[in-house]
Amino acid sequence: MGMGKIAFFVWTAGFSGLVPLAPGTAGSAVGLALLALVRVSRNDWVELFVLVVVIGVGIWSANVAERHYRREDPGEVVIDEVAGMMLTLLWLPSGWASFLIGFLAFRFFDIVKPFPAKTAERLPGGWGVMADDLIAGLYGYASVRIALWLLPIGTA
Repeated sequence: MGMGKIAFFVWTAGFSGLVPLAPGTAGSAVGLALLALVRVSRNDWVELFVLVVVIGVGIWSANVAERHYRREDPGEVVIDEVAGMMLTLLWLPSGWASFLIGFLAFRFFDIVKPFPAKTAERLPGGWGVMADDLIAGLYGYASVRIALWLLPIGTA
């Protein structure tokens, strides 16, 4: 498999970016699934390591994608949603409540792009593709933290 095919597999998050309706939501679901898989290790540092790797390969593959499609932030690139979703739930309790709140919060902030997410899109190449979703992930993280603190819901 050549580097172009590897980059394609990465930027589409295992082809989920090719879903005709809501590819960003599909990419976010891949991020949630990857996080659940990583959580099997029961090691917070493995979770952080995988997130850092996803960000790194995401920047690289988004650069390749922009050259391939000859436009900025192509819709097929959803590795940024994978990273943002993973950041939203980084080191937070597992369970249906945190996963559901995190998923909905991340999608909301990824679509709305509150400051400075919209500004971060202007960064060059893959940095801009990834940065706005990471900022949305930080907003999502804060939302889940607050929700778990305020609401009498379990994490199981």
